[in-house]
Amino acid sequence: MSVLKQMAFVLISFWATLSFADGNYADHPLARALVDELVLEEGFERAYLQQLFAEAQRKDSILEAISRPAEKTKAWYEYRQIFVTDKREQQGIEFYHKHRKTLERAQRELGVPAEIIVAIIGVETYYGRLTGNYRVIDSLATLAFDYPRRASFFSKELKNFLILTREQAMDPLMLKGSYAGAMGFGQFMPSSYRSYAIDFDGDGLIDIWNNPVDAIGSVANYFKRHGWRSDEPVVFEAIVGENSPGLSEPESWFNNGLKPVRSLEDYAAASIISSNSPDPAALATAMKFELEEGYEYWLGMHNFYVITRYNHSAMYAMCVYQLSQLLTPTGIE
Repeated sequence: MSVLKQMAFVLISFWATLSFADGNYADHPLARALVDELVLEEGFERAYLQQLFAEAQRKDSILEAISRPAEKTKAWYEYRQIFVTDKREQQGIEFYHKHRKTLERAQRELGVPAEIIVAIIGVETYYGRLTGNYRVIDSLATLAFDYPRRASFFSKELKNFLILTREQAMDPLMLKGSYAGAMGFGQFMPSSYRSYAIDFDGDGLIDIWNNPVDAIGSVANYFKRHGWRSDEPVVFEAIVGENSPGLSEPESWFNNGLKPVRSLEDYAAASIISSNSPDPAALATAMKFELEEGYEYWLGMHNFYVITRYNHSAMYAMCVYQLSQLLTPTGIE
């Protein structure tokens, strides 16, 4: 490349950075491509979309937040302290009592334990108290157009968001959520909202921002659709023998993916033994969590894997499970 071409490229890149940093996504090439796609495939009006993207704002704080998720920057004992607390337990009990009839109906009709539903909402938004202060369109536009690592994913979510707001007759400039574009009590991404959110109170609307009944039903429906099995265990504490190959080969036995792939019988043969006595043929995944001193070991079953479909993190799923154990019907009577 010649010196003149190099200088021209730098100047163009610099101008583009300034332009997009000012929030002018109407002229961003990725935004223009998405506009073309929505006009051609979904029948949107071009002028309407261009106006929306002209008003969407790039947020550097969003890019900073997504680069340091707690699941990847904290050890288990630190991460757990965020979500499994006395305050979150007490407020979970209050939420359970307030919405008990709805939770029991969701458990009866959809097969998901009430305490799991409450724990998800508790971990995600402190029972609806912290649902996010970013405009969803800013979050999704920033990540779709200025976060190359996951641009494809967030572009699809932005597309789903715009279709969703049209379907639900919502103003896309008014809705707020997390830095990643997750929305409402249960922090649904737009594609999840369109696929799994339900009208659980029968009023003809699906509202997961202000209606806890719809939010409860939607979380339960999400788990049902992802294969939750009623009356099956979630996780077992593991007892690890001194001669276990898992201690010398952690990559092959522990933290080797979220999906259960080995039987409890296989783990037992390697001296990784369940604290309970479930079906030895049942599949599990072995997990090792860091404590301040040493480690603790767990065997995650099928339902544990289902929880990780909500957030692809073993630590997240373990926090949901442990919080749920403080919110069982017996425990809150």
